Amino acid sequence: MSENLELNYEGVERQPLHVYTEKAYLDYSMYVILDRALPHIGDGLKPVQRRIVYAMSELGLSASSKHKKSARTVGDVLGKYHPHGDTACYEAMVLMAQAFSYRYPLIDGQGNFGSPDDPKSFAAMRYTESRLSGFARVLLSELDQGTVDWVANFDGTLEEPSLLPARLPHVLLNGTTGIAVGMATDIPPHNLREIAKACVALLDKARTPLADLLKHVKGPDYPTEAEIITPPEELKAMYETGNGSVRMRAVYEREDGDIIVTALPHQVSGARVMEQIAGQMLAKKLPLVEDLRDESDHENPTRLVIVPRSNRVDVAALMSHLFATTDLERSYRVNMNMIGTNGRPQVKNLKQILQEWIAFRIGTVRRRLKWRLDKVDARLHVLEGLLIAFLNLDEVIRIVRNEDDPKKVLMKTFKISEIQAEAILETKLRHLAKLEEMKIRAEQEELTGEKKELEKLLGSDQRIKTLIKKEIQADAETYGDDRRSPIVARDAARAMDETDLVPSEALTVVLSTKGWVRAAKGYDVDVKGLSYKSGDGFLDSAQGKSNQSVVFLDSDGRAYSLPAHSLPSARGQGEPLTGRFKPASGAEFRACVMGRDDDEFLLASSHGYGYVCKFSDLVTRKKNGKAQIRLPAGSRLLPVAPVRDYDGDQLVSITSEGYIALLYAKEVPRLARGKGNKIQGIPPKRLKAGEEEVAYLACLGPKQKLTVHCGKKYKTMNLKELEDYRIERGKRGRKLPRGYQNVTAIEVVEPARAGQD
Repeated sequence: MSENLELNYEGVERQPLHVYTEKAYLDYSMYVILDRALPHIGDGLKPVQRRIVYAMSELGLSASSKHKKSARTVGDVLGKYHPHGDTACYEAMVLMAQAFSYRYPLIDGQGNFGSPDDPKSFAAMRYTESRLSGFARVLLSELDQGTVDWVANFDGTLEEPSLLPARLPHVLLNGTTGIAVGMATDIPPHNLREIAKACVALLDKARTPLADLLKHVKGPDYPTEAEIITPPEELKAMYETGNGSVRMRAVYEREDGDIIVTALPHQVSGARVMEQIAGQMLAKKLPLVEDLRDESDHENPTRLVIVPRSNRVDVAALMSHLFATTDLERSYRVNMNMIGTNGRPQVKNLKQILQEWIAFRIGTVRRRLKWRLDKVDARLHVLEGLLIAFLNLDEVIRIVRNEDDPKKVLMKTFKISEIQAEAILETKLRHLAKLEEMKIRAEQEELTGEKKELEKLLGSDQRIKTLIKKEIQADAETYGDDRRSPIVARDAARAMDETDLVPSEALTVVLSTKGWVRAAKGYDVDVKGLSYKSGDGFLDSAQGKSNQSVVFLDSDGRAYSLPAHSLPSARGQGEPLTGRFKPASGAEFRACVMGRDDDEFLLASSHGYGYVCKFSDLVTRKKNGKAQIRLPAGSRLLPVAPVRDYDGDQLVSITSEGYIALLYAKEVPRLARGKGNKIQGIPPKRLKAGEEEVAYLACLGPKQKLTVHCGKKYKTMNLKELEDYRIERGKRGRKLPRGYQNVTAIEVVEPARAGQD
């Protein structure tokens, strides 16, 4: 007895708790691994699947019989072989009948066995009917030919096969998934013809390298026409190790401008995909899609219609985004873990699986041939006795008629066995005709020939391999079909940026003095004529595209940004920016800017300091913004001026006292952030006292003009006229002519408008 066990005076076994729990858990684990979750390499079935198929064959539910209620089959399985829950058993049975789940269904179902959208929407077992499919013959046809070991069922009253004598490597054909204790399995389905060719290659040459096998086995073959886009090198690594993943992508086509999805990845629900796309549309994250419809029916099992917003939408980019963000593209884990012929679970590569299954098949065929040889020998033995009886028919009749124990007398008289004597005694009078002797001799001759062939086969490994090869090829011809899942090289899916998803439309962003913002479509917008709240009014505006960002600058010199398409419509009065950002207490929004990443802008303070920066330098995702321009104490941010050509533009600066200065834009430094350099100088005393400041800035192109407004009066000057005001950077400049020194506004005039003036 174990040292951990002891018996008390009542004979009760005592055991430490840790020993008992460890043993109990290990026993349970082994049960789950071997008898529930993992398939056997021989027939590729889990115990519950094997019992369902065997029980249906015992009920006579072959492919040529009538369907019977599924409840009848489930009842037999539970009552005779598998004492577990009826729901789990029926689900396993339904799975084997679903053509969208199994590559080669083992059960032919009649009734509601679920749909690709909801595989578990099948009807109750009292409503559905089923029978074995034609393909199930691959597993059952040799069952009664001495090919398998039989074991007692759970209560010892019946026997069931420990394995089914599969004529093909079913473990690869339909694949399986399962979760055991501490291990799992995920074996993908494959094409029968491809696997058959690989088996034949190994039967012809046992040392065939994996690379040559992969010339036949291109990859998994799921029961769907969606594309397998896993690169060949990854598929090769998967088959070398038994681990990896397979990526599938939906198939689509164009029809009258619409996108039609015609095939979905394995076990992907069309309804789920529609829900995912609709969710993005509702969240305004998919403005490129205008409408979505599911037109699937019996003729078109998968037909999802995606309607782009316009013909200008890049369909390839849109679908790439949907592949990356929905189940239109899906990855499947591969873990080819199974129970080998040694009874142990192991992750095997493709060659190991095929080699081990071929060894199993050779053993099965040997048993079948030996069983048949034994049957032939037994029949020849009986025929030999019957022939003796026919040659001595009168004596046999006399013995049977006169002797008390004719069997013993026959055995002694003709020196025959008990089996032969029994066969003679069981012969009916009708078989005593003269022609019967000829039939016996013909059968004897036929069986003798068969015996010689069987002995030849059993005496030659090569002959057995040739026989197996022919049987595999015959089954491949009978049950094989073309590949359903094409293997295609595709670029990796890429989710679009938010700006990529937004249509590029002209947009004018309007900022009010109170910090309210809104966006109007188009550029021809009367920004000052819009309706504003009481006490509020127009402050600044920016023009750009709806797929660009808009940047706001506050009185502290901090920059904030938002996607332009997310702004409220100009039909209303907008919304406050304080609801989107968290500016410092007392800070007010002063300017808004739009442009492309490489567009340049001049940022300056009223003390005359400034720099040129790119639009991308202004963009930030932080709600509290980022420090952009450092404003000297007492200064304010000037309106932002666009710089079209840093090397060619001219910079005009005007103070509140009418001093104007002209310099080249390139004299101002390019910075990402900071204070900048002095552009126009003002006497420190006047600056400190607040008597004078830089009030206006503008950048002019070669053909542009500058209009200076002084109340109702205005003066327009071209660059030649402005040349008189050119100064050295940092100087105060020269005063404008009398009557134009009290500047109220400036305007950059484009060439066309200048001609009109």
